[in-house]
Amino acid sequence: MSLAVRLRRIQAIMVKEFRQLSRDRLTFAMVIMVPLLQLLLFGYAINTKVRHIPAVLVDQAQTGDSRALAARLEAGGLVIFTERLARPAEAEVAIVAGRARAALVLPADLARRRQDERPLGQWLVDGTDPLLAGALLRQAALPEIPPRPGVNAPFAVTLLFNPEQRAAVNIIPGLIGVILTMTMVLFTALAVVRERERGNLEWLITTPVTPMELMIGKIVPYIFAGLVQLVIIVALGVALFDVPMNGSPLQLLLATLLFIAASLVLGLVISTLARNQLQAMQMTVFVLMPSILLSGFMFPYEGMPIIAQWLAEALPATHYMRLARGILLRDASLATLAPDALWLAGFTLLGLMVAARRFHKRLD
Repeated sequence: MSLAVRLRRIQAIMVKEFRQLSRDRLTFAMVIMVPLLQLLLFGYAINTKVRHIPAVLVDQAQTGDSRALAARLEAGGLVIFTERLARPAEAEVAIVAGRARAALVLPADLARRRQDERPLGQWLVDGTDPLLAGALLRQAALPEIPPRPGVNAPFAVTLLFNPEQRAAVNIIPGLIGVILTMTMVLFTALAVVRERERGNLEWLITTPVTPMELMIGKIVPYIFAGLVQLVIIVALGVALFDVPMNGSPLQLLLATLLFIAASLVLGLVISTLARNQLQAMQMTVFVLMPSILLSGFMFPYEGMPIIAQWLAEALPATHYMRLARGILLRDASLATLAPDALWLAGFTLLGLMVAARRFHKRLD
């Protein structure tokens, strides 16, 4: 067989593959969207230089000097004072509830401290995120404030919840959300399309099962699978990496149930959109990538531009990261973290209605 004949055969196969690729719109979109999405996320949204960290101010001096000092700190752009509180204890409550990541306490004897060789005030910092804690530790050595003899830094710093700044303390609770997102969304994303490919939808159509009953029946078994994963991750995190479990296990269980339900429903919606299992897995990639990168698991939420933060707020993983870290590390309750818990519950209900509406009990 001549070389020319072989080349013509290869050319024919190439033409056939190009035509098939152009007809498969989802695969063609993946070719374009995956590098585009990664480029936008890593180039635009991901930023390890933290800015505008929400903080609270406890100004016990209440003088023009203390207000000028707070304004100078805020003008630096690293922190933004969202609340003015009266006592340091109230500031700690704000940090536990997740309303602030740090608190600056300016004592009543600020003027005398300026003359003495003592720090001007104290930063109380949520140490559960080492990147944020590191940024605020650098804030303690403000270049805007000239150094004084005998004083190493203008502010003393107290790291709460993770004084040793161990990375595992921050990673393990976030890892629960990442693993549950990867498994729960993928499991249910394949659920309906698998029934369609196996021909089971024909059987389901002949039954009196309603779309809502089918959707609920699909997700309940996977809830138990998610809880098994939760127990494994938490147990190994505590046993092997000495992650503190400061909060209530029951509160963590309830928060995880909300997140598992939201992730399963998201997978169901994908399942009703995809025509086969390959398409379901491709769509899942579009959910997993921003969930991992924008949720605060790897990169600080406060370092992202506002548009990326809006996108992150739409993802269940972002809200679960706050819940898991708040309950496990800061001993926060679901009541104090109610906005995130309610968002997960609302997302589940809305997603369940969308999935049930899209499943028309008919073969497409």
